[in-house]
Amino acid sequence: MDRIIRTLPPPSSLSVSVVSFLNAKLNEKENLEQAPALLSELRTQCHILDQSLSDLNTQLRNYLINHASHSDRSGALLRDIDAKLGDLQSASCSSSPDGGSGKVLGEELPALAKEVARVNTVRTYAETALKLDTLVGDIEDAVSSTVKRTLRREPSTKSSEEMRSVAIRTLKLTEDTLRLVAKTHPQWTRLVSAVDHRVDRSLAILRPQAIADHRSLLTSLGWPPPLSTLNSLGPESKRSTDVQNPLFTMKGDLKQQYCDSFLALCSLQELQRQRKSRQLEGQNREIALHQPLWAIEELVNPISFASQRHFSKWVDKPEYIFALVYKVTRDYVDSMDELLQPLVDEAMLSGYSCREEWISAMVTSLSTYLAKEIFPMNVSQLDEESTSEKHLQARISWLHLIDQMIAFDKRVQSLASHSGILLSLQEDAKLEKLSSFSVFIDRPDWLDLWADIELTDAFDKLKPEIENERSWSTEVRGVAVLSAQEDNKSPAIASAFHQRFSAVIDRCQSLPSIELRSRFLKLAGAPIIHRFLGCLLFRCQEAEGLTALTDNDALMKVAKSVNAARYFESILKEWCEDIFFLEMGLNQDTSTDGNDFGSEESSGNGILYEEIKKLEEFRTGWVEKLSTVVMRGFDVCCRDYLKNKKQWQEKGEEGWMVSQSFVGALDYLQGKMSILEEGLNRVDFVGIWRSLAPGLDKLIFNGILMTNAKFSDGGVERLSNDFSVLFGVFRAWCLRPEGFFPKLSEGLKLLKMGKKQLQNCLAGGEIWLKENGIRHLTAAESEKIAKNRI
Repeated sequence: MDRIIRTLPPPSSLSVSVVSFLNAKLNEKENLEQAPALLSELRTQCHILDQSLSDLNTQLRNYLINHASHSDRSGALLRDIDAKLGDLQSASCSSSPDGGSGKVLGEELPALAKEVARVNTVRTYAETALKLDTLVGDIEDAVSSTVKRTLRREPSTKSSEEMRSVAIRTLKLTEDTLRLVAKTHPQWTRLVSAVDHRVDRSLAILRPQAIADHRSLLTSLGWPPPLSTLNSLGPESKRSTDVQNPLFTMKGDLKQQYCDSFLALCSLQELQRQRKSRQLEGQNREIALHQPLWAIEELVNPISFASQRHFSKWVDKPEYIFALVYKVTRDYVDSMDELLQPLVDEAMLSGYSCREEWISAMVTSLSTYLAKEIFPMNVSQLDEESTSEKHLQARISWLHLIDQMIAFDKRVQSLASHSGILLSLQEDAKLEKLSSFSVFIDRPDWLDLWADIELTDAFDKLKPEIENERSWSTEVRGVAVLSAQEDNKSPAIASAFHQRFSAVIDRCQSLPSIELRSRFLKLAGAPIIHRFLGCLLFRCQEAEGLTALTDNDALMKVAKSVNAARYFESILKEWCEDIFFLEMGLNQDTSTDGNDFGSEESSGNGILYEEIKKLEEFRTGWVEKLSTVVMRGFDVCCRDYLKNKKQWQEKGEEGWMVSQSFVGALDYLQGKMSILEEGLNRVDFVGIWRSLAPGLDKLIFNGILMTNAKFSDGGVERLSNDFSVLFGVFRAWCLRPEGFFPKLSEGLKLLKMGKKQLQNCLAGGEIWLKENGIRHLTAAESEKIAKNRI
């Protein structure tokens, strides 16, 4: 009883959370009846919280016990150390009456240790600085000695080579020391910078001198070989083309001097690479570290200079230029593998192939000449305001030059692959070195001009095909969708556009970087697809405008256009699964340069995603129009049939299995579908009849079963016969056409039911309909059909 009359605490003594809780749970008078249940729930939660608190206290107690145990052991160890330190101090005091050593051990020992470490660091720094100064001094003396001997023009180069070897060995020791200092004492940046500065001054003298001596040695060897015989391509001069290789014919001291000089250049380059690697630590070093091989460049430069005298005579015949460069490259490539590669390996130059460096240097020299002489001349010819004939000739010259470049690159890359470096060619950086098309990397405006010329040439070749009506009507037999062996009934014009687009792809593959390929394909390839799509759209709109697609010829014209779009769309989808297109698509996805090339590719569906999407939209749109045309024509033909409501109360006509007024509509339907089946590819034809069947189902259902027409037994039989013939039209393309006419099939099913079943239908509603297999009619529709049955 005390509990009942106990007074509640004043609201001011309750916390805000408690007041909010009570207001939420007991905000109405009716909620007071739930107070006992709420109290029980709160007590349960309090019990659970108390149990959790107890568990936490137990865990805390265990942790404290473990900590106390560890503390006891640690205290014992500290007491032992303290006792030993006390013994040490007592021993020191006994040996020194004034007690000064205790002060040293207790207070000055850390400072003393720090000072000792500082002195040791200073000593190490001084020793390292002295060592580096000595090494750099030896380098400067060796370099100075080499220069003096050169200035005196001493006939023997043996002493000069020895001094250069001493300088290179000392440089390597200096670099090893600097690398160790940079790793162990990174704070000594001023020392490293000072040494680097002195070494750079020595290298600035040593490298040019080594290159000059190497060039002089090459001249004494007879390099470069005479090119006047190398470019002789006639059968009478066949023997003269067998020029001896100076690298193979050198012997004795001359060969040893050349090998020593070549090895010295390689060692200097490796030293330079190591220094760059150390100085660029933590940065992207690949571009800076891998430079062309200096010794190979010294072989190529004199050949390039001598070749240009011949090149100037062949400006109008670039095939001779490419033939000469390829012949020189091929004739001397074996000596790179057999003679020079072991020297490169001895110099520890990692990642270098003499064969690849030789080929890439020759290609680079050719590309440089093309960029300086050939392309500017061709561009100026195109820019000149002249007659259309001269402009056409300039375009032909440009395309001929491109053809020669493609053929040259294929031969050169085949030559490079013989050394087993084919895998490295997959990298764009490697491919750029072995491709004459690298001229477009620094001149994207030339690439745009080339793409425009290719596009104009493609349109000129397509123009007769587009204007030839036979190209639009004649099917290309054997042309099939690449991923499925079926005849797509594509007209010849689609094959013509396919060949032009394939030619652009072939040209595009010759470019050495993904960015260039992507840009070229967008400029020269995509407009071909757009032109193709424009031609298809024009023909379809022309057919629609003349006859509204009621004429059979107009239907066939649209069907051929749809087939052509299907063919091209299938080819593009198949191509976009190739790694060549996938790489360009990924490059477009990661592109952030804000140019106007394909923002649609951000969807990740490939570089040709936008073109494929437009072809698909064109095809599906006109397939839908064909289906609509057939539907409208059928509607016109069966209009009298749908309006005649009295016929469903009469028996069937004598000698007729189907209503006479329905025969015309069925004949129209079968005729149009036969034409479309003959002219349209199988996939799109399936789409047409699958979309047409639901439309007919809705049209006849609303026109007959949803009207106020009354159905007798004879009328139901007549309707059943009509529907059977209609379904038979579609039975040629499917096994069970009734499934594509769900409303007609279920409506007929209701009409065939007995009187008792129809009464159950009216009483049972949707539940009864589902139990009896009627799932596509609503209760209202079923009720109306049932009431029309007499």
